[in-house]
Amino acid sequence: MAKTNELGLTKKDYKGAPTTLCQGCGHNSILSQIVAACYEMDMLPEDIVKFSGIGCSSKAPTYMLDRSFGFNSLHGRMPAIATGALLGDATLTGLGMSGDGDSVSIGMGQFKHIIRRNIRLVYIIANNGVYGLTKGQLSATSEVGLTLKKQGTNELEPIDVCLEAMASNATFVARAFSGDPKQVKTLIKAALHHDGTAILDIISPCVTFNNQDDSMHSYTWGREHKEPIHDISFIPARDEIMLEDFEEGTVQDVVMHDGSKVRLKKLDRAYDPTNRMAAVHIIEESNANKQLLTGLIYVDPSRPSLTSILNLPETPLNRVSAEELRPAKDTLTEINAAMF
Repeated sequence: MAKTNELGLTKKDYKGAPTTLCQGCGHNSILSQIVAACYEMDMLPEDIVKFSGIGCSSKAPTYMLDRSFGFNSLHGRMPAIATGALLGDATLTGLGMSGDGDSVSIGMGQFKHIIRRNIRLVYIIANNGVYGLTKGQLSATSEVGLTLKKQGTNELEPIDVCLEAMASNATFVARAFSGDPKQVKTLIKAALHHDGTAILDIISPCVTFNNQDDSMHSYTWGREHKEPIHDISFIPARDEIMLEDFEEGTVQDVVMHDGSKVRLKKLDRAYDPTNRMAAVHIIEESNANKQLLTGLIYVDPSRPSLTSILNLPETPLNRVSAEELRPAKDTLTEINAAMF
């Protein structure tokens, strides 16, 4: 018999439909760790609500937690939908999955404001530095000098998700690499415990479009076959790149399928994630050294969430009856009188 958690549920109870993402896509690894974290934390799937925008990463609600309600929103608009739902029922645990295009380009304004409001939401950005769903355009996190097929060379400075989160006064900021499942799962668990918006920037290689030797986000993608009648792209199956455990405070080079390397640096255990200025400094330092800093970069458990600020009642707003919400006649008369 399959192993069960404290709720008597198996890991299968936390899964969704079979993924249609490319084999070897880092997004699949993230989804696996979300499933594992919720299962191991004995979370009832019905108490979790899923959100996403548009893009490869935003197909996530289909591939996980099929017993949970979910909402696949418009491009870049996931934070607004999540805000409304989580204020409507503050008893639910919010889990949003987005991408660098969905959140850092068209959705930047919404990204900044949900952080400012500190809604209780685990906000995962599967960051692959490319628009994968629309055939491989450069994204706002693509590094300077990156050349993509048919897209030219990026000459603009990239946006650092974690730095933007810090500038917006986020209360939880972390970064991970999808090929380090142990760290990804640990950070997801920490984020699920956070009373506020938890930003997780997870570098998630695109095996199809972002395949340059000097890319900081990619695995390689498959060679293209041209047929006499059709223009066909063939994406061969790839094994996901997984890491062995490496010590805190050390640097490790990860070899991609095409022979290129991504350099990771794991935060030292002695690092204090509650020091805001130190967090900003260490992000800048890692960028200058062309390193992808991973781990819990910053956390502030003292700042109240929007739910606490609004002092919402114990009964979820979406369960309050019309009679309870409707002001009494005397109250309306008093309000109207005050306007004159």
